[in-house]
Amino acid sequence: MNSIQRIVGAVGLVGLLAGAGCKKTSDNTLNYRSAIDTYYSSRPSCLWSDEVKFPVQADTSDVSKTTGYDALVDQGLLQRTTAEKKRFILGSKQVTNYDLTDKGRSAWTADQSQPGFGNFCYGTRKVSSIDSATPSNSQPGATTTVNYHYTLSGTPGWATAAETQTAFPQVKNDVTGPLTAVASLTNTTNGWAVSGAPKPASGADGTIVQ
Repeated sequence: MNSIQRIVGAVGLVGLLAGAGCKKTSDNTLNYRSAIDTYYSSRPSCLWSDEVKFPVQADTSDVSKTTGYDALVDQGLLQRTTAEKKRFILGSKQVTNYDLTDKGRSAWTADQSQPGFGNFCYGTRKVSSIDSATPSNSQPGATTTVNYHYTLSGTPGWATAAETQTAFPQVKNDVTGPLTAVASLTNTTNGWAVSGAPKPASGADGTIVQ
């Protein structure tokens, strides 16, 4: 075997090894990271665990409801107007109406399954490290439980504002990161994928793959 043949053979061997390492069904942390990132790429972290619909109306005296909306008014996502709502026998009460601004509409993530409903989302989970995984293998149907750290990417300016983080403490917790989480993965014919996860949700409560 001449020197050229040796070089060609070595290159071919490296290529085969690299191909094996990149196989989507391989039992390795690279594929675990890819599976979790892929799952969350279409499941951003959002303010409310359930989608909401604007305009909404809140009792002016109910701070628990108005504080969050007022923080979004401060960030230019909502506009606020006050009104008087008549009540049977008891007279009337002051209410505050909140609706999306143009800036709010551009930041709004619409719920495709519920026309008119949506959420304000503030980042997408990205794995920063795979910390541990239960023993598994590269065969279809194999499972593993993965402990990992993650951060949020693509966080908008309104989510880092003090007013927003005071009104929505989970936002501050999420964007500060890194955070820990656990994912259950299953090996499919198309590679590793998150399994047994609840419906797409939510940033504000921060719990998805448990």
